[in-house]
Amino acid sequence: MSKNINELIINWYDKNKRDLPWRKTKDPYKIWLSEIILQQTRVNQGMSYYERFINNFPNIKALALADEQQVLQLWQGLGYYSRARNIHKAAKLVHLKHNSVFPNTYKEIIELPGIGDYTASAISSFAFNEPQAVLDGNVFRVLSRLFNWETPIDSTKGKKEFREMAQDFLFLSDPASHNQAIMELGALVCSPKSPKCDSCPVVQHCASFKAKNFESLPVKSKKTAVRKRYLHFLHIQSGEDVLIEQRLKKDIWQHLYQLPLIEMTDMNDGEIPNLVTQKYSARIIQHTVSEPIEHLLSHQKLNIKFHQINLGKKIEHEDLKWVNNSDLYLYPFPKPLVDYLKLKE
Repeated sequence: MSKNINELIINWYDKNKRDLPWRKTKDPYKIWLSEIILQQTRVNQGMSYYERFINNFPNIKALALADEQQVLQLWQGLGYYSRARNIHKAAKLVHLKHNSVFPNTYKEIIELPGIGDYTASAISSFAFNEPQAVLDGNVFRVLSRLFNWETPIDSTKGKKEFREMAQDFLFLSDPASHNQAIMELGALVCSPKSPKCDSCPVVQHCASFKAKNFESLPVKSKKTAVRKRYLHFLHIQSGEDVLIEQRLKKDIWQHLYQLPLIEMTDMNDGEIPNLVTQKYSARIIQHTVSEPIEHLLSHQKLNIKFHQINLGKKIEHEDLKWVNNSDLYLYPFPKPLVDYLKLKE
C-alpha cells in the first residue's frame, strides 16, 4: 500500500513542484546552502539570499576563505544569525579536512557545524540519493495526518516514532524524489490551516481525513515561553560619525554590530540620561526618543526605543568605534537597526 501512496505523491510532485534553482542541481554545496537558508525562512524571501551567496561564494572554498563580517553582511536581514556563523565554520572545516570536497554520506555530513538530522538527511538524499528520510515540519504534518498519528511530535517518544515511520515510508528506489515530494505536499497542499484536501493526491488514503480530525494534527505537547526584553539603543553622533559596537556575547545577533545598547527591565527611559552620563563620563546636551517598536523573534519579544543623543564631544571607549554615516552599510546590523538607520542591503 505504501508503495502506491509513494508513487501517487511523486507523480503529483512531478506535475506540481515549484521551479526552484536548488532543485536543478546535485551539487551538495548548493543544496546545503538552500537548506540552511530555508530554515525559519520562507522560499520567496530565501531565494534572493541563496542567489546572493552563490554569486559571492560560487563554491565551498570561496565561502571558507571569506571574512566572517562579509558572510554576516550578506545574511543581514535574514535573522537567526547562528546559521550564517555555522555555515562559515562548516565551510572552513570542509576546506581544511576534506580539501573543499563536500562529504557524501549522512554520517559525515551530520558531523558538520549547524547540521542536524533533517539537514544531513536532505543533503545526503538530494545530492547522493542515500536512503535517508527527511523529517521537517511539513513531513511531520503529512505523516501525522496520513496515518492519524496523535503522539506529540515534540516529545521524545513522538520524535522516535515519526523517525521510524518516515524511514519505513521512504521510497527506497528514489529517496531524493520521495523526500522532495512529501515536503512539497506539506508546503503546498497539506498546510497547517485550511489544507487543500480536494487537491491532495492521497486523500483517499488519509486516515485523519476519514476521521475528520486532520486540523488538530500534528499534536504538540509544549508551548514555548516567550521572553520579553527591553532594549534602549543610543544613537550618538559627532558630525558625520556614529558610535557603534559589536555584539560579542553569546546571545541574539552574536558578532553583528549595533548602536550602543542599554538593556532595561521595562520601557521606562527615565534613567537613561543618568546611565549614559555614568557610562561615558559625558553630559547629555540634547536627547530625543523614538516611539517604541516591537520586533518578534522565535522565543523573544523585543521592545525597542532609539535615543538620539548629543554629548557635545567625541568620546572614546574601548568597546566602541566611530564610523562615518556613509560607511555604516559595510557593517552587518540586525534588521531593526537596518530599518532605523535605513541602510542599503
